[in-house]
Amino acid sequence: MNAVIPRKRTRLSPEARREQILDEASRLVLDEGLHAVSMERLARDVGISKGLVYNYFPTRDALLAELLRREQTELRDRGMAEALAAGSFADMIRQTTRLYLEQTRDRGALIAALLSDPSVARLMEDDNRADRERTFRYCVQATRREYDLPLPLAIAAVDMLMAITGRAGRQVAESQMDVGPATEICLELILGALGGLSRDREIKAPAIGDW
Repeated sequence: MNAVIPRKRTRLSPEARREQILDEASRLVLDEGLHAVSMERLARDVGISKGLVYNYFPTRDALLAELLRREQTELRDRGMAEALAAGSFADMIRQTTRLYLEQTRDRGALIAALLSDPSVARLMEDDNRADRERTFRYCVQATRREYDLPLPLAIAAVDMLMAITGRAGRQVAESQMDVGPATEICLELILGALGGLSRDREIKAPAIGDW
């Protein structure tokens, strides 16, 4: 009869262990669904005690919220780096749109699954609102610099045009379109719309509050 050799626990730094737990949670969501994630399962798969998992994440909801936060933070940081490195407004739109669509293609299923959990979505409400506000303000400011639009018109235009990228993301996620063509369509629609607005000064936008 063969002896069972205990699995040797690898000693990791706290940060590395935390990331290992999140990586395993990500794998479980993608491979088996959100229901497969439990503290017991994570402890078993990673090869640590359940108590150690709880040392890093006090609840399952907190763990899933942190996984979602990690995904969104990576996208935000990479997007900002692309925006700051862009040589022109068109390059900024192209690069940030491509990055978003690639993230949607590669990680969209994970993000959608996490957001489908009401408890996780509720925990992330403030973070998501702050991220949307930062992104929106940056886009409005960049648009005004490029096209010299009045602030109310720039706000209205960016709000509507961001929906184009969101719709493109859904098409990419559903394999209706590849990232490359979807990126170029978004670029043409956004630049064409903003260019038209910059030439037509008769278009009025509603008054805005504090900005």
